[in-house]
Amino acid sequence: MWFLRRMLRIPWTAKKTNERVLNEANKRRSLVRTIRKRQAIFLGHVMRRGKLEHLVTTGKFEGKRSRGRQSEKIMDGLITWLGSGKVSDILATVKDRDLWRDMIANAYKQGT
Repeated sequence: MWFLRRMLRIPWTAKKTNERVLNEANKRRSLVRTIRKRQAIFLGHVMRRGKLEHLVTTGKFEGKRSRGRQSEKIMDGLITWLGSGKVSDILATVKDRDLWRDMIANAYKQGT
């Protein structure tokens, strides 16, 4: 964010939030969108391949869960990003490569 502040000549004493600086520069945050897009592309690759990674991504492990807040799973993040309701919907869509690419492209354009 420092480079935008420098380009816009905003002094450090100005109490502007990062969101205001982004609005002034007409920019949006894109790192999370890029990460989600790459995760979706990798998930499609793994699911179509159907090897060990497929089992790890869709399967469950035996044993106790660790204490504390559970970490977010890739599938949970993709469900919210893609706007799909269930994991089974995503797994069915992955099989059709063109439909999967269109779904990723639409989610990326919407900026969710």
